[in-house]
Amino acid sequence: MTGLYSQHLKNPKLRYLRNGIMGVVLFFFAVVVLFPLVYMLAWSFGPAREMAASSFSIFPKTWSLDSYRYFFNFSPYSVRWLWNSFVVAAATVLGNVVFASMAGYAFAKIRFKGRSFLFFLILMAMMIPYQVTQVPLYILFVNKFKMTDTYAALILPGFCTAYNIFLSKQFFSGIPTSLIENAKVEGAGQLRIFGSIILPLSKTVLAVMAINTFMGSWNTFFWPFLVTSDRAMYTIQVGLKTFKFANGTMLSPMMAGAVISALPMFVLFFSLQKYFLEGVTIGAVKG
Repeated sequence: MTGLYSQHLKNPKLRYLRNGIMGVVLFFFAVVVLFPLVYMLAWSFGPAREMAASSFSIFPKTWSLDSYRYFFNFSPYSVRWLWNSFVVAAATVLGNVVFASMAGYAFAKIRFKGRSFLFFLILMAMMIPYQVTQVPLYILFVNKFKMTDTYAALILPGFCTAYNIFLSKQFFSGIPTSLIENAKVEGAGQLRIFGSIILPLSKTVLAVMAINTFMGSWNTFFWPFLVTSDRAMYTIQVGLKTFKFANGTMLSPMMAGAVISALPMFVLFFSLQKYFLEGVTIGAVKG
């Protein structure tokens, strides 16, 4: 069967037919994936005050920059929404890079009582759906601690995630223990070992953690929507919903805001895309 298949591939006509079919299939999936982005970008240049209706064209009839001006003039907090998203995302990245990496190092290289059980709890936490945790978090932050409309409520739930602890632990497990033992012989403590030896060797995993955490924090909608009622504390994703009214939606200004909010993601991806690929394989192979 394998020999017959190889003979068919040597036939130029069959090879061209196979390549043509693969090209058509890949083109179809590319169109499906890129269509929402093209639609968003096209309508961001549409009429600023045109409401979304049940029937509308794929591309606007007139093109202008009015929607971008309307987005920034629609609310006095439009720029504040972008700033809030940046502050929350940056603080979340900082917390995960520092504390999740320290926890991962402890689980990987420090022997202490209950280590296996605690790591098992970390793995269990990763299996719990994100939506399930929102109810107890809401009761804790809003009803008990009265932290509505604060940066703390937006940042703390994602300040150190189970996934990043697991990711860093898997990476640190591949670092030779002999390096740590030699440093201990020289009189170095755990903090100095972590800061002077482990971190310089962990730029890849730290970059992956920072990228994934920033993207997740920047794009999240549900939790900021729950804990903010003051428009001044909205993130950009929550602020976009203010363009939807009971009788319609300001389509083009909303799309303009979506394009602006997506720009950091595009810049992040195209400038650091090699780390996205490395992030898929971290922890899969040791050594």
